[in-house]
Amino acid sequence: MINGVHVILYSTNAEADRVFIRDILGFAGVDAGDGWLIFKLPPAEVAVHPTDGQGKHEFYLMCDDIEKTLANLTARGVTISQPPSDAGWGLLASIKLPSGSDLSIYQPRHPIACDLEG
Repeated sequence: MINGVHVILYSTNAEADRVFIRDILGFAGVDAGDGWLIFKLPPAEVAVHPTDGQGKHEFYLMCDDIEKTLANLTARGVTISQPPSDAGWGLLASIKLPSGSDLSIYQPRHPIACDLEG
């Protein structure tokens, strides 16, 4: 039986991004050895979208209020790399990880599955 999901973010500065996820985003984690942190994520969901091109994977953090979330992150020194925009299905923005990579965050306007039980 599947009991979870393991997401991997590849980074050019993994240590700095791990510290960011722990200290700025506030995700608790375990040390899998030698400082290799694995973080507990909030409830998750997965969607499958059609494509005419090569398949790919994307990772988004979700929030209830994008403006409030971004204001909180900005106050903690986080750089907003893409200000909120209306994507129809939600309000989408991106923040900058210490490695320079963008991390997408959005406020969904659609029903969310992560609140489902069972």
